[in-house]
Amino acid sequence: MLDGTPLLRLYTRARVARMQALDPAATQEALLLRLLKTARATRFGRAHGFDGICSVTEFQARVPLRRYEDFWRDWWQPDFPLLRDVTWPGLIPYFALSSGTTSGTTKRIPVTAAQMAANRGAALDTLAWHLHAHPRARPFAGLSFMLGGSTALQDLAPGVRGGDLSGIAAHEVPRLLRRRAWPPEHIALIPDWDTKLATLAEQAPREDIRVLTGTPSWLLMLLHRMSVAGAPPFPNLELLVHGGVAWAPYRDRIAPFLPPGCATREVYPASEGFVAIQDRGEGEGMHLVLDRGCFLEFVPVDELDAPNPTRHWAATIETGLDYAVALTTNAGLFAYILGDVVRFVERAPPRLLVTGRTAWTLSTFGEHVTGEEMAQAIEGLGIMVGEWCCGPEFVGELGRHRLILETDADMPPAAIATALDAALIADNEDYAAHRQGGQLLPPVVQTVPPGRFEAWMRAEGRLGGQNKVPRVIADPARFAAAARGLAGT
Repeated sequence: MLDGTPLLRLYTRARVARMQALDPAATQEALLLRLLKTARATRFGRAHGFDGICSVTEFQARVPLRRYEDFWRDWWQPDFPLLRDVTWPGLIPYFALSSGTTSGTTKRIPVTAAQMAANRGAALDTLAWHLHAHPRARPFAGLSFMLGGSTALQDLAPGVRGGDLSGIAAHEVPRLLRRRAWPPEHIALIPDWDTKLATLAEQAPREDIRVLTGTPSWLLMLLHRMSVAGAPPFPNLELLVHGGVAWAPYRDRIAPFLPPGCATREVYPASEGFVAIQDRGEGEGMHLVLDRGCFLEFVPVDELDAPNPTRHWAATIETGLDYAVALTTNAGLFAYILGDVVRFVERAPPRLLVTGRTAWTLSTFGEHVTGEEMAQAIEGLGIMVGEWCCGPEFVGELGRHRLILETDADMPPAAIATALDAALIADNEDYAAHRQGGQLLPPVVQTVPPGRFEAWMRAEGRLGGQNKVPRVIADPARFAAAARGLAGT
């Protein structure tokens, strides 16, 4: 295969120089105004006076924050699946099916050709940042392997299809780039995850893969299946691109399957748009994608449900605060609350860390424990942990947390619970007050063997693709059902 890296190097020099020179506020405001101009004649644009909006401030005054459920009920569901000139001009050609990890609700997210083009640009930016950091790398000397869901799409109406976002992306890949992409269509179309994973493991061209992309949990399954005598399955792999879930729990488990010198790079894509890319070292934050079709707003988490929440953007963000992300995109989403929580580590250029989900909070009993705090407490246990999930349960009139933990460590569940309790008391004043006041009982820990979460997700029909293990299930009934499933009863 002809090595296309020299062309990528030319692109990298020009593109990285441009990204480094962008003024974040000016770039984002100009992008927003272009999006509003494009959508001004849509039903949504007319209802919100897009013709008269000339600044970010005016946009925020006229267009309120909305969650998916608001868009679906008021704008998309009445005409679904034929959304023509509703929130974006023309007919929406695709809908990405995205499973909610906390609510369990399947979302149908509009996807446009413009958004797919922007996502491809962000993917190239990821390679550009990699080549900028590793000038001798040759990512285009072989194939790029994207581990995603089935590329089979469902015909929803004439000219409208729905399915996994990776399937939509595969259908939109330019013909020239398909020669460098793997797997081929006949494998990518396999709908059953177990069958697909077995086929991928058997037929992957091990020597040719230079770039591997996917969600860490599913990448770990693939690499584990392909490993022979502990040798890295892809000896020439140069870059592993990961996103979708926190990297820390998987880093040490995936490392033995990577060849020496293989770099890892985190990305922050969503079905709704591409938000950020790691441009420096691990833990230093991801660089906000400023000019690829997404205008980004950041709402302090504790104001999210307030009548008039503060809406920050590239010009006004601050470091060290937890923000909920809102998107305005070239797929017809406007001030759309994404559901993720981020924290900026730098303002110029804007770099962020993903710290959780807006629904990742346990507060059934007033304790306000976030998913991030639970994750930090688990990481501090000092044992190897796979997947995990936690939720509330009632014991008479009192309550407690139950943590279901996948591990083969020798540490007894009672000792894990004691350590977890101590960490949360030290880190969270509300939790400490409820524990010391007697309103909240000590947590309990239920350990399950490695592979149990995979079996549960399979039984739920949510294995592979865009599906992720829910870390926090705040609804007691839903959590009780999940706990029963994970216990195998």
